[in-house]
Amino acid sequence: MKLELKPDIEAGLLAQGHARGLALEAYLDEVLTSAAATKQRLSSRKSLAQLFAESPLKGLDLRFERDSDPARPITL
Repeated sequence: MKLELKPDIEAGLLAQGHARGLALEAYLDEVLTSAAATKQRLSSRKSLAQLFAESPLKGLDLRFERDSDPARPITL
């Protein structure tokens, strides 16, 4: 793949790559790979309802409670 970058953009990317010890091509490859992985992760996210609907705990009669007074004891 061939990219044509504006000189100021290329200089910025080159500086970022050098800061990581990478050549421009290697840095761009790393950035594009990371972006593709992020896009895939975001597209495969489930809603909270889907998560609970597909849970192995589905169908169990679980009851959750929380302490209505979560304050810690204070010594005066």
